[in-house]
Amino acid sequence: MSSNMESRMQKSISALKSELATIRTGRANAALLDHVKVSYYGSDVPVSQVGNISVPEPRMLMIMPWEKSILGDLEKAILKSDLGLNPTSDGEGIRIVLPELTEDRRKDLVKQVKAVGEKAKVSVRNIRRDANDAVKKQVKDEGLSEDESKRLQERIQKTTDQFVAEIDGIVENKDKEILTV
Repeated sequence: MSSNMESRMQKSISALKSELATIRTGRANAALLDHVKVSYYGSDVPVSQVGNISVPEPRMLMIMPWEKSILGDLEKAILKSDLGLNPTSDGEGIRIVLPELTEDRRKDLVKQVKAVGEKAKVSVRNIRRDANDAVKKQVKDEGLSEDESKRLQERIQKTTDQFVAEIDGIVENKDKEILTV
């Protein structure tokens, strides 16, 4: 039971990390474009599946599509995304220079990070609730002793606290990354 709970909590941490990777900091990061979809032969696919994404400079992304015919669609997809980026095409590839973040934008991003972190904590707490419900069910159905039930619930709470602390650390690091000028 506890290994299932821990693996579910670990998945919440992984989801948090991948969602935070798409939140822009002052630095260029290829994961920034993970949620941008481009129309390619009739289906929407992530930018990473239509070309190579590189970071030639700390505040620049370079996308070299495998087919030149997709440059226009790629540019439109990036403009349509909520990232606020302005791609420029040179006929071969697309350059995206990340503008310097303003103080207000940094504060908005920190709020966004905290909201994503809170969502992950809620997910972990829901998993804790499910595990506690399973223990209570064992007490009722299988005659698990009260002492054993309390021991299991304490272990579940300890594990939950560890994962919540890990989430807090991840969120704190992302906040520092965003606020570093």
